[in-house]
Amino acid sequence: MYHSEQPAGHTLAQLQQQVDQWIHTYGVRYFSELTNLAILTEEVGELARIISRQYGDQSFKAGESAEGLADEMADVLWVLVCLANQTGVDLESAIARNLEKKTRRDQDRHRNNPKLQAPD
Repeated sequence: MYHSEQPAGHTLAQLQQQVDQWIHTYGVRYFSELTNLAILTEEVGELARIISRQYGDQSFKAGESAEGLADEMADVLWVLVCLANQTGVDLESAIARNLEKKTRRDQDRHRNNPKLQAPD
């Protein structure tokens, strides 16, 4: 279950500004879009490793644990925000449009999917 440690009202626009400020203060400049895509792929792989071991059939190797799950999710989000900033994508607008699209397309699809129904 989701539990927020951030104060209410922290928006995607604020996150995009925060990341941009950090990049220009500490990171010198953004990596190229292709480099960030490669980094995003790497971070998703690290997230997948933890999830496959915590929720899937694999077990953790000696020294591995699920403690990095939140950090890996944050790494994925960080690089995604970097890519959005670099390419001029407003994530708040994009997610709003995406939710509208999914609602129009899938408003009955999942409710009518027998695979998603609770067993009797």
